[in-house]
Amino acid sequence: MHLLWIFFVYMIVLFVIGVYCILATQNLVRALIGIEVLMKAVTLLIIIAGYASGRTSLAQALVITLIVVETVIIAVAMGIVLSIYKHTKSLDTENLTNLKG
Repeated sequence: MHLLWIFFVYMIVLFVIGVYCILATQNLVRALIGIEVLMKAVTLLIIIAGYASGRTSLAQALVITLIVVETVIIAVAMGIVLSIYKHTKSLDTENLTNLKG
């Protein structure tokens, strides 16, 4: 049970780092990295919950599904970021106000 608390603390640290990275930066790529770190915290939370409840096979299936969905979301978001970069020649979020219709 002691090992479970270590992983839980690690998951909370990852969550805080991910949220901080999303909120504190104005670079779109860094925000995507923050989303990725945040998703890894959620993945670890699912694994911890599966281990604590004794349903590791269900947790593994959910984590695999989450990894696939996360990959698709990051690929689409990176495509949008690259399109924004081609249009504005910058990755700064302050330049996105120029894109308003």
